[in-house]
Amino acid sequence: MVSTTGHHLLDWSPRAVVFDCDGTLMDSERHWQDARARAFRGFGLQAPPGFAEQAKGVHYADCGRLMAESVHKPELTADLTAALLHHFLALVADDPVTMPGAVELVRLLSGRLPLAVASNCPAEVVEASLERAGLRAHFAHIVVPSPTPADDIGTVRPKPWPDVYETAARLCGVRADEALAVEDSLTGVESARRARLRVLGVGPRPPGDDAHRADVWVPALHTPELLTWVRSWVPLTGS
Repeated sequence: MVSTTGHHLLDWSPRAVVFDCDGTLMDSERHWQDARARAFRGFGLQAPPGFAEQAKGVHYADCGRLMAESVHKPELTADLTAALLHHFLALVADDPVTMPGAVELVRLLSGRLPLAVASNCPAEVVEASLERAGLRAHFAHIVVPSPTPADDIGTVRPKPWPDVYETAARLCGVRADEALAVEDSLTGVESARRARLRVLGVGPRPPGDDAHRADVWVPALHTPELLTWVRSWVPLTGS
């Protein structure tokens, strides 16, 4: 575990954990890449170099706009967005795969701390993916962007706005600074930071200043140091 901030995160224990879904719990980033490629091809277009990294973690509606802008065809924004979501839903339904260590970590925490998911994906995608992976029952709350007030949570803007993480922490019954966010994208890390959660970054440590957006980076959820830290939390004592 590589600390990137002055916070002594490893001396701290959260009272709730909020997971991102895409690329953190579910290996669906490759589905988004395939969906973007299919959407582009459907209009006789091709993604410019570097677009995959630019689009990572971005809400699909914003991604559709970025796709249209990247090929200088803003008039195709609505059509590309619809095609993107259509292709992604088909791909993830056929092949839902969890990220390495995700099942073990979630089961280790389940029933001991409040768990939630904060995602930029449509609710039906998150629900279906977690259900097929056998993880849905472990999460009390799933929070996704909502452009209009939904139930009692109000309007929820997509990451990098802080809304999904603020809402998830509140629904878990804890202050934001008492919760840990688990994220793989810089867009999601920024969202959690703005919401005042502590942040565990998962995946390759970003270069330069981007690395400091998360408190700690681990290469994967089954990293032994991460599991040792999780088992040291007070709620897990004796388990």
